[in-house]
Amino acid sequence: MPEASATYRDILLTVEEGVALLTLNRPQALNALSVNLCDEVLAALAALRADPAVRALVLTGAGDRAFCAGADLKERRGMSEAQLRAHNRKIARIPSELEQLEFPSIAAVNGHALGGGCEVALGCDLRIAAETAELGQPEVALGIIPAAGGTQRLPRLIGRARAKELIFTGKRIDARAAERIGLVNAVAPAGQAVAQARALAAAIARNAPLAVRGAKQAIAVGLESGLQAGLALEALIQFGLYATQDWAEGLAAFNEKRPPVYRGE
Repeated sequence: MPEASATYRDILLTVEEGVALLTLNRPQALNALSVNLCDEVLAALAALRADPAVRALVLTGAGDRAFCAGADLKERRGMSEAQLRAHNRKIARIPSELEQLEFPSIAAVNGHALGGGCEVALGCDLRIAAETAELGQPEVALGIIPAAGGTQRLPRLIGRARAKELIFTGKRIDARAAERIGLVNAVAPAGQAVAQARALAAAIARNAPLAVRGAKQAIAVGLESGLQAGLALEALIQFGLYATQDWAEGLAAFNEKRPPVYRGE
């Protein structure tokens, strides 16, 4: 099991029925990415990665004002250039670590997801936004660029032209606009983003975990390395799954007309 949430200062972490809920817990600072919060998120992700019971992750922010407002600019005022670079590297590690999780992750965006906060959401596999949410990459207005993966992940997700418009203008868009361009998968009523994300995570967790992990890996390799590499890995993963207990259980459950019970074996 992951470390108890009481061991953290700036995040909350629970696991229930295979679904982890990781909450950025600095609502008074709009869940901004302080150095300590980054350290705790990275530690929590490492703990979840080591827990075989975890089959999906929901990532959200405390309160209804912000998912995450990006880097903690108040904390940054006293940083040296070396400290700024170190802080940026920590922020950038979070979406990378989310991408590299074997199981799927879902961002429940319940308010502002700006700058580094938007980039953290981009690291998740799926995004559910409350109808009151705002998303954007406003870094150019501060004289910097989205340097936690925003210039790379955003074009891959919504297309080059739309990503350039958002990044070059620094404008914010609401949840419905984000849904229209594919930045979020769905829009939930106010206050319901986490519940909707947890329901989606629970649906994922009911499926064969080895198959879900294999599908995530095949998609990632195919998109980054090309169609042929993706097809080759897809076949390799499929043939390996035929030797698992989960495949046998899925087939037996289908024939017996009952829900399958998957153990990840």
